[in-house]
Amino acid sequence: MKKRLFSVLCILMGTIICNAQTRLHVSVQGNDNSKGDIYAPFATIGKAIDAARTIDDNNIEIVIHEGTYNLDHTEIINPERTGGKALAFKAYNDDKVTISSFKELELKWEKDKKGIWKAQCKDSISQLYIDGKRCILARYPNYSGDSAGVFGGTSSDALSKERIKKWKNPTGGIINTLHYYQWGSQHYRITGKIKDSITYEGGYQVSRPSKIHPSMRFVENIHEELDTINEWFWDRDTRYLYYKPANEQVISSSVFSTTTLPRLFSVEGTPEHPIRNISFENIHFTGADKTYLMPYDMLLRSDWAVYRGAALIFTNSEYCSVTGCEFEDLGGNALFIDNYAKGDIIKSNHIHNIGGTAIMIVGNTTAVRSGAYGYDNYVKYDDMDLTPGPANQLYPRECLVEDNLIHDLGFVEKQVAGVEVQTAAFITIRKNSIYDIPRSGINIGDDAFGGHIIEYNDIFNAVLETGDHGCFNSWGRDRFWHPSYKYMCSLVKEHPLLIGLDAVYTTIIRFNRMRCDHGWDIDLDDGSSNYHIYGNLCLNGGIKLREGFNRKVENNILVNNTLHPHVWFEDSHDIIRRNLFMKAYAPIRVIGFGEEIDYNFFSTEDGLEKSRKDMKGDAHSITGSFEFVDADNGDYTLKPGSDVFSIGFENIPVTGFGVYSESLRSIAKHPVHNSMQAIQYVGLGLHMKQ
Repeated sequence: MKKRLFSVLCILMGTIICNAQTRLHVSVQGNDNSKGDIYAPFATIGKAIDAARTIDDNNIEIVIHEGTYNLDHTEIINPERTGGKALAFKAYNDDKVTISSFKELELKWEKDKKGIWKAQCKDSISQLYIDGKRCILARYPNYSGDSAGVFGGTSSDALSKERIKKWKNPTGGIINTLHYYQWGSQHYRITGKIKDSITYEGGYQVSRPSKIHPSMRFVENIHEELDTINEWFWDRDTRYLYYKPANEQVISSSVFSTTTLPRLFSVEGTPEHPIRNISFENIHFTGADKTYLMPYDMLLRSDWAVYRGAALIFTNSEYCSVTGCEFEDLGGNALFIDNYAKGDIIKSNHIHNIGGTAIMIVGNTTAVRSGAYGYDNYVKYDDMDLTPGPANQLYPRECLVEDNLIHDLGFVEKQVAGVEVQTAAFITIRKNSIYDIPRSGINIGDDAFGGHIIEYNDIFNAVLETGDHGCFNSWGRDRFWHPSYKYMCSLVKEHPLLIGLDAVYTTIIRFNRMRCDHGWDIDLDDGSSNYHIYGNLCLNGGIKLREGFNRKVENNILVNNTLHPHVWFEDSHDIIRRNLFMKAYAPIRVIGFGEEIDYNFFSTEDGLEKSRKDMKGDAHSITGSFEFVDADNGDYTLKPGSDVFSIGFENIPVTGFGVYSESLRSIAKHPVHNSMQAIQYVGLGLHMKQ
């Protein structure tokens, strides 16, 4: 009996010792020469990462205690550094743990002139913060707040000869502009001045660059434009920081800081040896640098180019996760899943007030066979690889994006999304709330390789600063696609197998609630193919299908709107049935009429008759009476007896959209419901090139 009791005690003690070894502690009061346990924690996260490698256990928790941890270098986590161990970075209990790249500046201020102060500053500065609040870089026109529209204020004379004459040395200044057709933003660095004109370089932030917009533009980082309170300018030649405070007390009593890193953590594997099981939980990420003037990758023929980086980036990873974290006040992207990935999870995070995109899931473009780069380029049929599917494994697959609250994106860039997916397969995006954004809530940049599930998301207040887009947007400029519509028609007629070479798996969009007042609720643009769209509640913008194949749209409610068939092929194989439309179809250059357009319900007789005439279908479609349970309060359940049920329509979910975590749900916004009011449809500036 004594021996058995002794054995049990040994097992228990061994378990306790083992558990103690698998948990490393970090504290702002710690010491990197200590043991790293709860009584003697490390001072830095980097030390804990290095110490984990020496522990005889494959699962290590790095527990971070309350405080702010300002990194002076990007923490790179790779198999060589971790020894292949699983690392879980967690906040201790309910502690508020903040990780940033903020650096406090050591400044000795002196008065300059016109209420401006200056201080010698050895640090390079791209963002200035005073007591934790971001200041405005000297600009014209002056920042006027969100109510001023795009960029907080723009002006057609921002690059006028009269204004340029005032600039003594504008080199290093920045031109920020919308794309000419408002398809995102472009940014340029001024390289010099010649008399009353300037030279500049850039504009690569989108893959379809244009000339500078004639009015929606502003300049910044020019000394002569420092003319209002809370503006600043850093002279890289003299290394002086200039600032115009509201009063002198700000100078004497405030903490001035800057950001130093575009990436806080970089989790890096290789395609042959992906990094596995790295997780982050309940951590606040903030204070990463701007990235809009760094090198960008063109993503084939979509409109997107991307900076392959973020505050937290995973490259060649498996089964990594980010849960319960907050990403706030970042100069660029928040999260990036890059190249090869499998089974990564992004769940229950709050991402807001950032300069770029919230979540990027983007593979390597070499995974796409016969990939062409740039909208106007293509691979000739005789030179094309006709093998279906991916060319290699360098793309994300089977990843999950769930229960994330995403809002107020793109305070720097405008070609941004809540979730951006490109060159990936089987990505599930569900129950996210996405709103107050300059462009799309969810964007899929190409049809390679599909199989995604997009469900129960709540997306609204989208396309606020751009045009020709939607709450959901996609492109499908795949192997069958060509910039000449006429040539493309002949190509797919002669070689129909081209259609499915890249869009090999069906993407499902179901049970979402979307409202776009400045575009479409669901926008399947240029060539988007192999989609099944059903059970969605579209509150204002309708559904657009352009230049694609094999789209099935059924059992959706389109409040105050309809289907927008744009530039269809002679035989698109599209199926449109059992939908509730409140307007006649709005076709543009349709030469084909799909496989089946029928058994739909129209709210008016005129809408039905016009749709029959325009689309040569809807022989069995009907009109009649219908009534929602309580549309003004968001309940679009159709009451029994509504005629719409006679076409086989079934009620769709009217609740359960968006985030479900209580902490997120309690602060999430919801769309406005005005279902039966007449809403003027906003013109979208289609700018078709064909």
